[in-house]
Amino acid sequence: MDKIIKLTDLNYIYSPGTPFEWQALKNINIEIEKGEFLGIIGHTGSGKSTLISHLNGILKPTSGKILIDGEDIWNLKDKKNIRFKVGLVFQYPEYQLFEETIYKDIAFGPYNMGLSKEEVHERVLYSLKFVGLDESILEKSPFEISGGQKRRVAIAGVIAMKPQILILDEPTAGLDPRGRDEILMNIKEYHKAEGRTVILVSHSMEDIAKTVNKVLVMNKSEVFMFDTVAKIFERASELYDVGLAIPQITRIFLDLKNKGYDVDTSIFNIEDALKEIERAKKAVANNA
Repeated sequence: MDKIIKLTDLNYIYSPGTPFEWQALKNINIEIEKGEFLGIIGHTGSGKSTLISHLNGILKPTSGKILIDGEDIWNLKDKKNIRFKVGLVFQYPEYQLFEETIYKDIAFGPYNMGLSKEEVHERVLYSLKFVGLDESILEKSPFEISGGQKRRVAIAGVIAMKPQILILDEPTAGLDPRGRDEILMNIKEYHKAEGRTVILVSHSMEDIAKTVNKVLVMNKSEVFMFDTVAKIFERASELYDVGLAIPQITRIFLDLKNKGYDVDTSIFNIEDALKEIERAKKAVANNA
């Protein structure tokens, strides 16, 4: 597959030459394929948010290169185009809603792309579908609706620009379990329907495990792991050792292994857990 993102020897230092100097990214070398659904996870301060802020030019690397679709973004004359290509939904994006109506908020990005009124309207309806909101909400003020709905409106505003890469920074932060599951389902459906590259940043390994195809684990400003979900959870004990909260199901199988049961410890979803329990039971019965 084509590589849509390539980071080479990427380093970033906050406040260089001051007493507050801090290296937030250290020699990041990764390639992300077009159409990939990638999860980025790590502790607070691990470099997750700093990393994604480089992908659409918000931050400029201290050293290293960022190639988006084969182009070095810092060699581009018009940086605005990279913001349309790489859509970034910040944590708590509802705080950025400012227009009189939900329609105007979602339409803001497409209008700034210079699209016609008809195309803007199409994109508003297109994005609304992916976040699970009804058209009847469009003339309401964004300040009249619930927190979960505001989050969806903010996400719709970025989807409406049809970016090649959609990045979401902790999109479920602060939501109740139902709201969190609905947002994740919407994002998953968007990726499935559109086949665009989606990057989901989260502190929740549970959310990552049930949503993405590939995982980048950040630790102490560096790439700790970068692989498929299954391969990452084969190393669940290493994740646990660096203090990352692995899914409860995975933790149960690690405990079973530690108690002497011959089980696969890379399990991270209920379906595979049930199959593994049945397999283990049969193995015990055959050896009895």
